[in-house]
Amino acid sequence: MKQLVIAIDGYSSCGKSTTAKAVAHLLHYAYVDTGAMYRGVTLHLLEHGIAFDDLPAVEQVLKNLTISFRRHPQTGRNDLFLDGVNREDDIRQMRISNSVSEVSVIPQVRHALVAQQQRMGRKRGVVMDGRDIGTTVFPDAEVKVFMTADMELRARRRQMELADKGEHVPLADIIDNLRKRDHIDSTRAESPLRRAADAVLLDTTHITISEQVDFVIDQVSSALFAASRA
Repeated sequence: MKQLVIAIDGYSSCGKSTTAKAVAHLLHYAYVDTGAMYRGVTLHLLEHGIAFDDLPAVEQVLKNLTISFRRHPQTGRNDLFLDGVNREDDIRQMRISNSVSEVSVIPQVRHALVAQQQRMGRKRGVVMDGRDIGTTVFPDAEVKVFMTADMELRARRRQMELADKGEHVPLADIIDNLRKRDHIDSTRAESPLRRAADAVLLDTTHITISEQVDFVIDQVSSALFAASRA
């Protein structure tokens, strides 16, 4: 069977990662959470006191920092590792959410991570979620889905995720954070967040995760059928 690239883009807390992981599992594809990679770089810069506008220092970090994913044997999660250390829980903290969009606009960061993501997916058979997969990382992806949802619902989802990790944040603060990130991501010069012309829109406000997964699998089936006819 033809191996595809499945690009799932969209706003934060729309269910992108949960849906992408489930689709990858069903198809026995690799899964790459590109947002986690930007969070990883953000965490490293913050922990080492490197200013985001200190470009020589940022470039040095990008040359030396090893970013990888490994499946957690107990949880089954695809956890992010920095220099061989599991930092999955650390990158999900609110302080990282407050800064990751500022790091994501740095051209050197985007160029380095996009190149790594393209290497990860060059053999196809991969599901990637992020903000620029279908427009920049894999503009030739066979399946492209752009996800959105109501702002308050997105904020409540994010609030529950943080609470599960023991971090309790007021809903208003999360809404402010999401609005700020949406603006930065959508207006940055380097590969801004936008729906690819050939991406299918999926509003997740009133549907379940199972329905989201079914929607993407339907798109995959259509792409495979089209490929078989070509």
